Order: sequence, then structure tokens, then C-alpha cells
Amino acid sequence: MDIPKIPLAQWIDSLEKGLKTYLSPLFDFIRLIVGHTVNGLESFLQLFPPLVLILLVTALTWYVAKWRMGLFALVGLYLIYNLGYWSGTMQTLALVLTAALLSVLIGVPIGILCARKNAVQNIVTPILDFMQTMPAFVYLLPAITFFSLGVVPGVIASIIFAIPPTIRLTNLGIRQVPGELVEAADAFGSTASQKLFKLQLPIALPTIMAGINQTIMLSLSMVVIASMIGAQGVGADVYRAVTQAKTGVGFEAGIAIVVLAIVLDRLTQNVVRKKKQ
Repeated sequence: MDIPKIPLAQWIDSLEKGLKTYLSPLFDFIRLIVGHTVNGLESFLQLFPPLVLILLVTALTWYVAKWRMGLFALVGLYLIYNLGYWSGTMQTLALVLTAALLSVLIGVPIGILCARKNAVQNIVTPILDFMQTMPAFVYLLPAITFFSLGVVPGVIASIIFAIPPTIRLTNLGIRQVPGELVEAADAFGSTASQKLFKLQLPIALPTIMAGINQTIMLSLSMVVIASMIGAQGVGADVYRAVTQAKTGVGFEAGIAIVVLAIVLDRLTQNVVRKKKQ
């Protein structure tokens, strides 16, 4: 006896059509906000002459992560400029920064809520497990449906793929604050907001920054996938090199992504450490 197949695909398609029909104004608003954010960041980065921006990033990296990383930033960024990928790298950086910024704005409050309410954590945790294990390519399908082609669906897919570490580590960091300190704050009559902003968040900041660091790295890992749906940047160069079997071009574009990833990684890893010194 054949068991009838559960029409899961049809249910998902119907849900997608219903959301697109009834929430179309919301998706248009999100597309407008995300698009302007990416374009604004890209325009700001392109305001600086490449060599000036290279020197500014080098100085910042030198200050935050010591001279070896400053030297690496100088050499790596100049290599990107010399190879002709500077404009694409700025487009990629604008996409990554937008995805990371929105992930932090959404993820940190959710992480705080999870830390305060076990019921919220029990609901959110399986959703995060699903988001982290679902293949990244799958996120492109609803992103295209709701936001058409271009950089916006790439940012949305990157947010969905990259936001779980920020939520998880914000939750973990706040829960790891010593109970004695929380009890002392309560004994002195601290309000919930005072306890959060003056005690829990400062102590949990290194853990939260570790989550933000992972979110940035995951956003960078999505740039090539996002290029498949029209997002510009170095990811588009990698994708074209793959489709045309140009190994050398793909390696050059890949080097640009690697340099950008290492610089962002070291900056976010060391910014809290520098603040404590």
C-alpha cells in the first residue's frame, strides 16, 4: 500500500504566495531601507581616494591590532587596488556591513530576550538550528520572490544565514554573568534597564563581540552566493570566473575576499581587548 506523500512543497509555495500578496508593502519598505543603506555605505566608501582609505584602514588596524596586522592591511589592501578589484571590494564591504549591522540590530535584542525568558529561548533555539543547517542556496529562493533580483535579496539571505551566532552568543554572554553580581545589583535597587546596560552587557561584551565577529565572517561567506542573484562586488567576479573556468581570475578575486575577511576579523576580535587596556 502506497503512503500518500505529504504535500509540503505545495504548502510552502502557497505560504510564499500568500505572504507576497498580503505583505507586499512591507517587503517594498524593507527593499527601500536595505537598498538605500547599501548604496549609502558604498557611496561613503567611494568618497575617499583608494590610497587615502588604505592608509586610514592601515592606521586603524595598526592601532587596534598592533603593527603586524597594520602592515598586513597595508599590503593586502594595496594588492586589491593593484589587481583592479578595489571598486568591487567596496561594494562587497558595503553589502557585508549592511548585513552585519542589521543582524546586530535584530539579533542582540532577541538574544537579550532569550537570556531573560527561558520560554523565548526554547522557541528561538530550534529556529536557529534550522537556520544554521539549511543550505544557504535555499534562502535565495524566497529572497528572490519577495525582493526581486539585486543586492537586496543578497543582503536578506546573508542576514538569515549569519544572524544565529549573534543571537546565541548574546544569550550566552548575559547568562554567564555571575549571579552574585546580579544579586548585588538587585540589592542596591537597580532597575532592569540599569542592570542590563551597566552590568550585564558590559560583562557580556567580549562574548557578544565574538558572535558579531562570526556574523561578519558568515556574511562574507555569502557574497559569492549572493552574486548569483545579482549582487555586485568581488563575489560576482568569483562567480564569473567559475562559470568561465578562469582559475587565475578566480584566485585573484578570492584573494581580495580573504584580505577583507582577515582585516575585519582582526578588527572585531581586538576592538574590545583594546578598550579594556
